[in-house]
Amino acid sequence: MAELAPDAEIGLMPATQLAAKIAAREISPVEATQAIIGRIQRLDPELGAFAQLDAEGAMAAAREAEAAVMRGDPLGPLHGVTVSIKDVTAAKGLMLERGSLSHRGEIAAADAPVTARLRAAGAIILGKTTTSEFGWTAVSRSPASGITHNPWKKGMNAGASSAGAAAAAGAGFGALHQGSDGAGSVRLPGHFSGVVGFKPSFGRVPYAPPGNNDSMSHIGPLTRDVADTALMFHVMSGHHPLDFTTLDGVLDARPQSLVGSVRGLRVAYSPDLGVARVDPEVAALVAAAARRFEALGATVEQVPTPWAAPGPEIARGMWAAHMTAYAHLLPKWADQMDPGLVACIRSALDMKAADYMTLRARKYLYAMACAEWFQDWDLLLTPAASVAAFPVERLAPEHWPEPEWDWLSWAEFSHPFNMAQNPAISVPCGLTADGLPVGVQIVGRKLDDLGVLRAALAFEAAEPWTDSPAPAAFG
Repeated sequence: MAELAPDAEIGLMPATQLAAKIAAREISPVEATQAIIGRIQRLDPELGAFAQLDAEGAMAAAREAEAAVMRGDPLGPLHGVTVSIKDVTAAKGLMLERGSLSHRGEIAAADAPVTARLRAAGAIILGKTTTSEFGWTAVSRSPASGITHNPWKKGMNAGASSAGAAAAAGAGFGALHQGSDGAGSVRLPGHFSGVVGFKPSFGRVPYAPPGNNDSMSHIGPLTRDVADTALMFHVMSGHHPLDFTTLDGVLDARPQSLVGSVRGLRVAYSPDLGVARVDPEVAALVAAAARRFEALGATVEQVPTPWAAPGPEIARGMWAAHMTAYAHLLPKWADQMDPGLVACIRSALDMKAADYMTLRARKYLYAMACAEWFQDWDLLLTPAASVAAFPVERLAPEHWPEPEWDWLSWAEFSHPFNMAQNPAISVPCGLTADGLPVGVQIVGRKLDDLGVLRAALAFEAAEPWTDSPAPAAFG
């Protein structure tokens, strides 16, 4: 492998390590932030992870962070560590275009709760990462920001809607990147881009203002390792008055408090949830990951998941219905919007309220059936997605039918746990013959976020992932 550029040392350094070195005055926040900004400026014109890089604001925050260190002020857990914010989440003074030309020039007047918590922990906001238009699809392009390339191979899908966050993590643009997940949009880009993507239990992390998809949207981190995921989750989680669904209390998800282990756990494994088509290479890598859990001391059984059968129909119906929230844009903007989004919206315009309420009731029964099934299992292992990365101009791989809008056909492992609200994480588990990453999804009982993180730590320790940036043409 080619020798790494000087900026890679900081860009790839875990947040846990960088924060400790900053607190010990071994690394300057100014020097660290300069290195990461320089790396982004050098490589991102080819990658397309950032919709807006706020170099000036980040450097001002870095100088303040350095002054605090030198004064001996109390330091937060992310003091001097950079973080990016997805462009559907508000960061005061930065763009909030949501990947859509219809919101061109919109600026956030205030921080979203998670942004404010990251700042309060000492994090330095780098800017806004790209998203598919209104987060509607898991393909990494939008009318506003164009293509975000997979960091492992240019021209391939990096996953979405948290495309920029995943690509930035994979390319070594700092350690921490915020994403959101309404049907897989943290886990899917984690899978495609070879990084860790964690969707916490619903209610763990405040989401304000709320999404338009009936309590299916979650906020979570995209990072290069599980310890950083746990640290970022710890900072973002906990009750917030602007989100009435957030839960009281804060879990202690600090990495130093978590012991990675699956020994003695009952772990279910499903290669297809009984409903999904899966490419053979993906299936083989995830099956090997399941065997690794057994070697780590878990009891692993391949079992049926009968509750999953109605999921695809419910998810497709509700996803299209929720996208009609943007129907008011069609008269003016349809020809400047993502054609797939326009088709998705139009497919549900004639849905009756009674039909939607029937779907909603079915979703709640689905969640109940999933919860009942989980009483017999500590964890569930599945593929994170059915396919590895494919050309970004498509909605599905070339060997799959090209849908008008239905990207969910290859993402039938992720939306179940948005509907049922379980914690779920995608952790890299290998590469295809073409050198493209694959993730294993680890799902826990609802509210057992710590159990999922412990399992992910154990798997990562047994199957360590690369310490280098993704080996595409981005440095």
